Amino acid sequence: MNTSTLQIIMSIVHYFFFIFSAAAIASYIILAVISAIETIEYVKKNSFINYKEILSSTFSPSISIIAPAYNESLNIVENVRSLLSSHYVNYDVIIVNDGSKDDSLDKLIEAYDLIQISHHINEQIKTKPLRKGIYKSTNPAFDKLTVIDKENGGKADALNMGLNISKNKYVACIDVDCLLLEDALQKMIKPFLETTDAKVIAAGGVIRIANSCIVKDGKLLDINFPKTWLEQGQILEYLRAFLLGRMAWSRLNGLLVISGAFGLFDKKIAIKVGGYDTNTVGEDMEIIVRMRRYMEDEKQKYKVAYIPDPLCWTEAPDNYKTFISQRNRWTRGTIETLKKHRKIGFNPKYKSLGLLSYPYWFFFERMAPVIEVAGIIYFGILTVLNEVRWDYTFAFVILAYLFSVLFSIVAIVSEELTYHQYKKKSIGFKLIMIAFLEPFVNHPYILYSAIKGNIDYYFYKKIEWGDMTRKGMTKA
Repeated sequence: MNTSTLQIIMSIVHYFFFIFSAAAIASYIILAVISAIETIEYVKKNSFINYKEILSSTFSPSISIIAPAYNESLNIVENVRSLLSSHYVNYDVIIVNDGSKDDSLDKLIEAYDLIQISHHINEQIKTKPLRKGIYKSTNPAFDKLTVIDKENGGKADALNMGLNISKNKYVACIDVDCLLLEDALQKMIKPFLETTDAKVIAAGGVIRIANSCIVKDGKLLDINFPKTWLEQGQILEYLRAFLLGRMAWSRLNGLLVISGAFGLFDKKIAIKVGGYDTNTVGEDMEIIVRMRRYMEDEKQKYKVAYIPDPLCWTEAPDNYKTFISQRNRWTRGTIETLKKHRKIGFNPKYKSLGLLSYPYWFFFERMAPVIEVAGIIYFGILTVLNEVRWDYTFAFVILAYLFSVLFSIVAIVSEELTYHQYKKKSIGFKLIMIAFLEPFVNHPYILYSAIKGNIDYYFYKKIEWGDMTRKGMTKA
């Protein structure tokens, strides 16, 4: 290869990385602006809403909360109590014990006075069979609770069992380790009630991190800031994702994922599309894409809604091993979903879903880590060849770093001006400090996890969920 050809190739590669970086930054800015507009409108509009009307009305739509549980002994009693404390009139709680090997079931039986009952299952979706059976409480205070003990089949299979058991119109799928706020259901059901020009098929809300927070009797008593940089960085990451990302996609009606921690679904549509896919580790994203694809194919007007209220608090990884395992799974789940539904990608038939949402997730979620690592490798090659313009390099790195910090600070300001959950002194300052540190503390591990997820998927065909060890929330 002669010098002229090499220079042409290098120029093409230079332009590729420049255009990709510029497009990524532009997309983040646009999404942030749209999110801000949507959040401001939402807060203004909802300041006049009387949620007590939804709470007290016997005409409120029926909801089943479905919570899969696998080896959740540390938190399960407290978190079930949280689910039973909802300020909503027409709901029930279905706990699916998915073949736990610990004493989760025993704890539930003792805490909630459960006895085994006979119950017909309308198996609209194929699942693993029951193990010990179905339980109800002898205590009238817990008459909304149903516990199912089944053979292990994974989270998606457990959720499908819940769909089969539920008799209600809507299902709220939630991780059993999450704490659901008391007014979460009436806020989440609102988009289904107020949207008249389209059918709302799913809705999601903001997820917050409960590490170091104080919990008693299933209620969040005191919101504290975690001690480790890893946990603090995840708080910042969640603020960016939920306040500056998903709100925008909700306004554009282009949302491809609702957090598996908490989402509300139209049960009829969820069952029509076959329930959750048991052959993916990204079942929360996959079912949303499949439901949207179904509605597009049926030529029905629909919407996937999102609200900025903090409705659910969850325990996040507090060590890098668990963190890497979680992000590895998220990467593999994204790859699986985009691959399975590649027919919609760049396809005008699917309108904004195929021409806007899918391309964004493919380039800036799926491919971004791969391109970033390729850029680092390419920079190393240029350094060896002594082809680096260090003045340009430093300018580019500083620009990228400052944009990352600024974007995080915008998310922090958005949180402070809206729901302001972290009210204790100095927490705002700590969040700003972690905004400067996060690119060095968390991002390298996120990048490593994404690359490892690609390798595990393509070379090792890994389909396991991976470890998600719980330490239990801090109890008062």
